[in-house]
Formats: sequence, structure tokens, C-alpha cells
Amino acid sequence: MTDLHVRTESWPLRGEFRISRGARTRAEVVVAELHEGGLVGRGECVPYARYGESVAGEHEKLLALSSEIARGLDRDTLQTRLGPGAARNALDCAFWDLEAKRARCRVWELVGQPEPVPVVTAYTLSLDSPDNMRAQALQHAQRPLLKLKLGGRDDLARVAAVRDGAPSAKLIVDANEAWDIDSFFELAPAMAALGVSMIEQPLPAGQDQALAGLERPLPICADESCHDRQSLDELEGRYDMVNIKLDKTGGLSEALLLRDAARARGFSVMVGCMLATSLAMAPALLVAQGAEIVDLDGPLLLAEDRNPGLVFDAAGIAPPPPALWG
Repeated sequence: MTDLHVRTESWPLRGEFRISRGARTRAEVVVAELHEGGLVGRGECVPYARYGESVAGEHEKLLALSSEIARGLDRDTLQTRLGPGAARNALDCAFWDLEAKRARCRVWELVGQPEPVPVVTAYTLSLDSPDNMRAQALQHAQRPLLKLKLGGRDDLARVAAVRDGAPSAKLIVDANEAWDIDSFFELAPAMAALGVSMIEQPLPAGQDQALAGLERPLPICADESCHDRQSLDELEGRYDMVNIKLDKTGGLSEALLLRDAARARGFSVMVGCMLATSLAMAPALLVAQGAEIVDLDGPLLLAEDRNPGLVFDAAGIAPPPPALWG
């Protein structure tokens, strides 16, 4: 019999992390554990208020499945039992971890992928004044890829300040739905001139039809507008890239399918994350193999991480050790 254990955890950040919708100082996560005959499969999710989720709500959603799991609910059935979102992500990843332990192999073998290799991640600079973002950039100028959180009237000054502080880094920017179409027309060409390589979710989801058919000075990536494969129909002609996050897809199972479906329809792929520990990043590393952009820096923004956690070094993020996940 398989027993489900669910708990909530709060992990302090290194400092305040701000985006256009607000700021936080802690990462609030929900962990699902599946216990079976001495084996434990784990998964972690981050409930997100933007999508109508809360820590308490996703915790209760998972606990409500305890009896069904004891009676045999499995990963395949889970895909229709819960919709895409944080709770399904934690449980889906816990099932994958448990399945690998049962089979005495790694998850990448179960999904039929080659052994994963290290991937280079973006490092995210929190939304702040231009001067403070320049200071952040100076501190992290050696990193190959910086992601800037934007969302205010000084956005062009912020990008110019970061470019000054990190002249060699590749830059991508994330407006988190904070712009309108006039802002896009004004800012996108100027940011391209500053060497920005991609703009993530410039307009609010639901208003991005304004992007349809535009000649774009640089690629645009859908984040809040892209959840699972069902999202793709409305993204064609509006976006060049999709940001796959397991908390949006509802787990590794749908994330792998979304990646393949997006590529088949001509989208480039970005793999991103919420603020979370290495346990949440580990399954996303499988999706990130071959992605054009990887943004799995959550553990780097924490004051402390799990032990063992992922190893971040000059080669990128190393694949997870079995003691962590998978």
C-alpha cells in the first residue's frame, strides 16, 4: 500500500525578491511524499496566488487524495484526477521518484531520455531602482545569463544600468504582464539595441492577442499565457517561445509532453521555475535538456537549500543525485 504524506515548508530568501506584482522574503512550498515498503518518492510545488492557488488550498487538495492513493491511484490516473497546477506537480513528481526507486533506475531512463548533462541557468535580478539593479549586475557580472525582472516606468533605464554593470552577460527581461501594447512598441526596439535577447510575457495573459502578427525586434516568450498543451492554440502567431514551469503544467508528465508539442509547432523552449528548493528544480532539469533558455535558479536565491541539493558550478546545474530526487 502507498501512503501519502504532505507538509508545508517555508524557506528564507537571501533578501527581498520583487517582481511587478509584489515582493517576498520567503519561499513557501508544499512537499508530497509517497511511502511504500520502505521507499519514499518526493515532489515539491509552489502554490501561486496569480493562478488562484494558496499553500493551504494545495495542501488540502493533496490530502484529499490520500485514500484514493492507498486504493491504487497512480500517476496516469492522476493526470485526469487533478487539473494542471501546483498540487498535481508535487504528486506527479513524487510518483516519478517512487517509480524510479521501485525499478532501481533513474527517472531519465524511465522517460526514455539520454542521461542528462549540466545546463547553464539564468540568474534573476529582482525588480529595483536602476542604480540598485546596476549594483546587482556588478555583483553577478561573471554569470553568462542574467534575467531582469521589470514592470515600471523606468524599465529602459533599468536595462541600461544592468548592461553597464554586466557588459558581457546575455540579458533577458521579464515584465510579468506589466506592460501594455504601447509600452511594448516603445521599449522592445530600444531593449534590442541594448542587447536584450528575449522579452518574457510583456502583456497580461488574455490581452496578448495584440501581439498577433507583429513584426518583433526580438523574440517574445509566453509565461503566464502558457500552462499546458491546451495553451498552444492561442499562442501561435503571438509568441516565439514558451516558458515551461512544472507548477503550471501540473508536473513532469505534462511538461515533457508540452515541450515536445511546442517544438513540433515551431516554438522555442524556455524552462523556468518558481522560488523553491532543489527538490522542485530536479525534475525540471529533465525538461531543460536542449532548451534554448534555462531559468532554474530558485535555490541560488535561497538563504539555504536542501541537503543534498543541486550543484551549481561553472559547467551549469549538475543532474540531481539519487538522494535528492529521481
